[in-house]
Amino acid sequence: MAATNEAGILIGQRQQGSASVQCFLRPDKANRHGLITGATGTGKTITLQTLAEGFSRLGVPVFMADIKGDLTGIAQAGKSTEKLAKVLAERALPAPEFIAFPTTLWDVFGEQGHPVRATISDLGPLLLARMLNLNETQAGVLQLVFKIADDDGLLLLDLKDLRAMCQHVGDNASSYTTEYGNISAASIGAIQRGLMQIEGQGGEKFFGEPMLNIADFMQTVDVAPQVPAAPAPHGGAAPSWGGPAMSQGFGVVNVLAADKLMNSPRLYATFLLWMLSELFETLPEVGDLDKPKMVFFFDEAHLLFNDAPKVLIERIELVVRLVRSKGVGVYFVTQNPLDIPDTVLAQLGNRVQHALRAFTPRDQKAVKSAAETMRANPGLDIGTVITELGVGEALVSLLDEKGRPTITERVYVLPPSSQIGPITAQQRQALLESSIVAGVYEKVVDRESAFEAIKGRTQQKLSPSATPATGQAPARTGGAPAAEPPAAPERGILDGLGDLMGGGARRTRASAGEQMIKSAASSIGREVGRQIIRGVLGSIFGGSRR
Repeated sequence: MAATNEAGILIGQRQQGSASVQCFLRPDKANRHGLITGATGTGKTITLQTLAEGFSRLGVPVFMADIKGDLTGIAQAGKSTEKLAKVLAERALPAPEFIAFPTTLWDVFGEQGHPVRATISDLGPLLLARMLNLNETQAGVLQLVFKIADDDGLLLLDLKDLRAMCQHVGDNASSYTTEYGNISAASIGAIQRGLMQIEGQGGEKFFGEPMLNIADFMQTVDVAPQVPAAPAPHGGAAPSWGGPAMSQGFGVVNVLAADKLMNSPRLYATFLLWMLSELFETLPEVGDLDKPKMVFFFDEAHLLFNDAPKVLIERIELVVRLVRSKGVGVYFVTQNPLDIPDTVLAQLGNRVQHALRAFTPRDQKAVKSAAETMRANPGLDIGTVITELGVGEALVSLLDEKGRPTITERVYVLPPSSQIGPITAQQRQALLESSIVAGVYEKVVDRESAFEAIKGRTQQKLSPSATPATGQAPARTGGAPAAEPPAAPERGILDGLGDLMGGGARRTRASAGEQMIKSAASSIGREVGRQIIRGVLGSIFGGSRR
């Protein structure tokens, strides 16, 4: 189990004669980020679960993606088995104190957890271009579509809004050329095809409202999990150092069901990057803390960087570097350290290296790279040991009290206190029903937005009853939407005022009052409209959402 005490989270240990080598992750250095690497089947998932338990004990909320479907076991207490008892005895490790940890289940598709949604506007053109695999020209056209929607006061909330807006811009491309530049039909077509592919992969369930409130990921509970009365696996007494730190309760462990999401790797990568940007935008600047406000695990991290343009990698690096001052720790989990760009790798101070295999020239390069980036130990040939590590063994180098990497130690990772493996369907249902966010995100909200506004304008132009009663001919616009006055909101101003006073919606969810404010800003002038921004990797990349 990941013990917690004044020294930090005990990740692993090893007996060397009468002495014991122990590796502690200091809570005040946990927001300096970290890296967990190793070949398939070497124990990365156990290390991740052990770390998550340690942070939860400290009262730190955790988010992690469940790629293989087995991390949900953290919601149930573990139990003694003959195999576990044998491993503990062979490695001279203390017996875990079996407990469950508070867990909230999430799922982009809403099948195995509470739905997770974001609006098109909040995701923004940069991440959408990455998701749709657009080239530079097509990405530029997508940015123009967003800009035109801003200037016209049209909300982009879900996929049908963006598709309607793209069709609207494509049909009227000639009228936008002078002000916005050329908009080719080929680029619009490429965007529409990409949106159809995302929709076919179930992506339409991710876009919409109610949008995720990132504060729902940052919960703690004051009640300690129940500790079942169970003997130690090998008959010994439970270790005295194993008690949880209960000064501020347990941090909730948020588990995202990502087994199905992995079939859409670009959607998965975009979702995680959007979450990181939300954390950056939402949290205030706090500097160095005694422990992080939240810890975020990027599993299968190579998907974030595969074929990513240079500008996106630079922005990921910038966010990773600056989010530390917001009290957020980011841990990348991947098979090969070469999967992480050097500029990002340089920000990861805490390292847990499981076994690597040197079967190919690239594997040999990865072993050499991993060995050279860990602090040398006179008693270890790190390059050789990396290929010899067994399952559950790791080379560990963590930051000390002065922020310096400690000497690399070869240790056994402690087994988790919770269940290893997935929970049952009945246990999952019970977790969902008792969740602190039960019923908050399940019902989809479809407010009036770009799709409805464009449809209404089209119907108004085609309907004979739209002619004014004065008998005057309707004004000719030549098909140029920009020449039309901004569409009046469907709801009255008192309704919007009521929404504002009844408030409670966070600022990233455009309420009726915010929609009215945006429309007013658009009518005041285009300069104000230019200040409307997206939640794309935080305010440092495109302003702040105000």
